[in-house]
Amino acid sequence: MPSGVSWPRYLRMLGASIAAMFAGAQVVHQYYLPDLSIPDIPPKPGDLHTELRGYRLREEVERRRD
Repeated sequence: MPSGVSWPRYLRMLGASIAAMFAGAQVVHQYYLPDLSIPDIPPKPGDLHTELRGYRLREEVERRRD
């Protein structure tokens, strides 16, 4: 076993780590309240706020040069 830790102690720490990870994810999920609904009509390109703005600006600059 790594670092001379017994199996029961290792499994307890593993379980505690996984439980803490799930609890933290749940807390963040409840705090930010993400919108998990799926729209009937997909949004048009550019309407999503998840697109990289720097990439859009770069495309606009390239279009102006042409």
